[in-house]
Amino acid sequence: MKNRIVDNEITLVKYYPNYRVSLQWYQDADVCRQVDNRDGVYDLDLLKCMYKYLDGRGRLYYIKYRGRLCGDVCLQHNGDVAIVVAKPWQNKHIGRRVMGEIIRLASETGIKRLHAEIYDFNTQSRRMFESVGFVSDGETDYYFDI
Repeated sequence: MKNRIVDNEITLVKYYPNYRVSLQWYQDADVCRQVDNRDGVYDLDLLKCMYKYLDGRGRLYYIKYRGRLCGDVCLQHNGDVAIVVAKPWQNKHIGRRVMGEIIRLASETGIKRLHAEIYDFNTQSRRMFESVGFVSDGETDYYFDI
């Protein structure tokens, strides 16, 4: 697995343990609620467990925007997708651009269908996934057929 250039501002950087930076994203209660509907923030042990889980199930990247790490994205072997963009970098269309690259990566690796679970209250993520072509099942599941 290698880094992937999304565009002139965004690169997907192959995952490596960088908890000093990434823990900051998961210290925001709103982001944690968007990600997994939890009321609390992550501690270091939970962050390490999450990254170990995701890294073992697919391609895990940090999102680097204009030279700074600002989130992470994972494409699992089964087509499940998870993406987090830290609050200071939200609403810059980073997620849309990253998901375009994830769709290309899935196509290259033979994955035929992508899936994302998005909570009903997370309208920001729902709009982002819909903008790149994901379709809702009417509940929390979104799909993209390649």
